[in-house]
Amino acid sequence: MPPPSPLSVLVTGASSGIGRATAEEFAERGARLLIVARGPRALEEAAADLRRLGAADVVVCPADVNDADAVRRAVDTAVQRFGRLDAVVHSAAVMSYGRIEDVPREVFEAVVDTSLHGTANLARTVVPLFRRQGAGHLVVVSSLLASVSTPLMGSYVAAKWGQLGLVRTLQQEVRDAPGVHVSAVAPGGVSTPIYYQGGTFAGSTGRPPPPVYSARRVARSVVARLDSPRRLVQSGFANPVVIAGFRLLPGVYDALVGPLLRAFGLTRDGAAPTPGNVLTSREERNARDARWRGR
Repeated sequence: MPPPSPLSVLVTGASSGIGRATAEEFAERGARLLIVARGPRALEEAAADLRRLGAADVVVCPADVNDADAVRRAVDTAVQRFGRLDAVVHSAAVMSYGRIEDVPREVFEAVVDTSLHGTANLARTVVPLFRRQGAGHLVVVSSLLASVSTPLMGSYVAAKWGQLGLVRTLQQEVRDAPGVHVSAVAPGGVSTPIYYQGGTFAGSTGRPPPPVYSARRVARSVVARLDSPRRLVQSGFANPVVIAGFRLLPGVYDALVGPLLRAFGLTRDGAAPTPGNVLTSREERNARDARWRGR
């Protein structure tokens, strides 16, 4: 049975990057939206754009996905406002660069927590709701780095490998609920602020490795999962090639990945050590697409 119209959707990480682009895709389809992120001002700016794009309703709910109680309140608010919740998109993520020995413990753990425990917090609340409704979609924004690894990004690799393992387990656990679906979308390089907003302890600011896609392209893949649920969709034509190299030629992969990351995934700008937005929101740098100049 197709979901009712207009859709009622909750999006995390909705004030920036892929989360914001996904909310915009839903807004253009006339959905009712509850948007979640840590920064209230950036959320209000996003909400104004969503209303202009045609959203039937927009509710702003500042929250950190690591706060299980705040996540539960956000879901409850959506159900009270809209009567039901048809889809939840988990796009909240933070990133940090540096060798594992150099990244401070609190930064490393916060990167992992946002992707891994943030997903678990959502699942504990929305999966039972979807079961009661008899229908619902949870779509998790994963990453190419959920299937491969790279030096200087150990916290994000750990976050995304753990998150994808959790997603696959959820997919197995909802097999007894035919109307409930859990999907994952894994982008490669995307032009969003996450790279230069993130922490760095590598002497350089990060940047997306080529080929680089727009946030809206990934968002369209996320929205498409409501009509076509999938265990894991790679959003990027180079992703399968990189994954094949990682699995089939590990020695060659390991020899090349470090130099390639330094050449194409770092700006080499001599950045001082910083936690970036990992521990606290930096709303002034939020945007759907990357603003590379003047950062």
